[in-house]
Amino acid sequence: MSATTETPRKTRRLPGWMTSFGWQIIAALIVGVVLGWIALSIGPDAEGNANGLQATLGVIGSKYVSLLKAAVVPLIFTAIVSSIAGLRKVTNAARLAGQTLLWFAITALIAVLIGMVLGLVLRPGAVASQTELEAGEPHSVGTWWNFLAGLVPGNFLGLEIGVSGGGDDPLSGSANFNVLQVIVISAAIGIAVLKLGEKSAPFLKVVESALAIIQKVLWWIIRLAPIGTIGLIGNAVVSYGWHTMSSLTWFVATIYIGLAIVLFVVYPILVKSHGLSIKQYFSGVWPAVQLGFVSRSSIGTLPLTERVTERNLGVPRSYASFAVPLGATTKMDGCAAIYPAVAAIFIAQFFGIELTIIQYVLIALVSVVGSAATAGTTGATVMLTLTLSTLGLPLEGVGLLLAVDPIVDMGRTALNVAGQALVPTIVAKREGIIDLDLYNAPRKGQVFDNSDAEGRGLDEADEASEAALAEVEAERAAEDPARAAEPSHA
Repeated sequence: MSATTETPRKTRRLPGWMTSFGWQIIAALIVGVVLGWIALSIGPDAEGNANGLQATLGVIGSKYVSLLKAAVVPLIFTAIVSSIAGLRKVTNAARLAGQTLLWFAITALIAVLIGMVLGLVLRPGAVASQTELEAGEPHSVGTWWNFLAGLVPGNFLGLEIGVSGGGDDPLSGSANFNVLQVIVISAAIGIAVLKLGEKSAPFLKVVESALAIIQKVLWWIIRLAPIGTIGLIGNAVVSYGWHTMSSLTWFVATIYIGLAIVLFVVYPILVKSHGLSIKQYFSGVWPAVQLGFVSRSSIGTLPLTERVTERNLGVPRSYASFAVPLGATTKMDGCAAIYPAVAAIFIAQFFGIELTIIQYVLIALVSVVGSAATAGTTGATVMLTLTLSTLGLPLEGVGLLLAVDPIVDMGRTALNVAGQALVPTIVAKREGIIDLDLYNAPRKGQVFDNSDAEGRGLDEADEASEAALAEVEAERAAEDPARAAEPSHA
């Protein structure tokens, strides 16, 4: 008998750039632009309706954003409840929250100052055509009263139901959710779970299991991002096109210059000044920035932003699950700092209104503390009307900028997402709870790395981050024995 030996079959592996999430998004951007211009060249049908390609792109893009948003409420609820319940082992929760809000304010102030300087130097409103632009009333207006009233939940899930009659359906309706109310409800339930202790253990186990399931589903949705990108970008090109920019080209350029300065100058300086690698920060956060750019939704990108903050940037889950959802509603350097600053100055220049020093101070004040007033609403438009009403500028000026808002919104949201991951990373580094091995691990072109530099799994990496947090608390308790005797609280 002759022995036969089988030679191992070599499996062909695709090049790394073909399986890289980042390269897939870039390829989708290119395909989307090409398909958009094809649809634009085809034009509408004989009845003036969108052609088949445009309609298809629109449906693909809108449905992908709907998928992302559908997972936001359960993600926020389960993440916040489970993370608050875990605070029984953490004594510096108040300090972390204070540091987070402080750095939210610092970065927002820097961004709004850059926006004001660019608006004064480049003067986009002075070069805009008075004949081609038409003023119009905004659809919604942001006010401080609406923000305070919005803190009180209308129901358990923070849902806002609208019912209207007429048409084929005599009773049609729509449901939206107020993210700020969802956070308030989740925090209240989480604190109750924390106070009840062992009595709430069964409920907490259900919530933690639900969180794991939701995160798995979110991963599947995120992997569909290249397909969604094709639809979103293609529909944006065919719907708006560059011809709509005409007189607003300099305004759009001013906004993007400001966004680029904050993202590629200010943020790297902050990262480097805290002893962290700039390259690792950008490679870690870039998947979320890309998704924010194409989806134009910080809330829709929230699942991925939280994942990369934990998995790529080494921020402990117990802290990231607070800071990132909070940032998705209140930390908007693009929508709530640079944009309203440049837009307000543009409108003043367009109408020939000279702003006073007090009004410039008000722009900075509203941008730093007012972004929370847009939580759960239409974002930048409401923030702009809040700024204009505070300054006493004509609200009709909002209509001047609507034509290019989708184009500007892409860059605004990308910067928002980058900042929402940056602040938790900085605070975690300052507090000594960041997992540096995970932060410095090779990315391998994935949305988030499946292991850190030592080959640990994701769960082990989470445990390492939480262990670092516990170690810091133990060191502080040893330095101050009286502090160790104090009960843990949120």
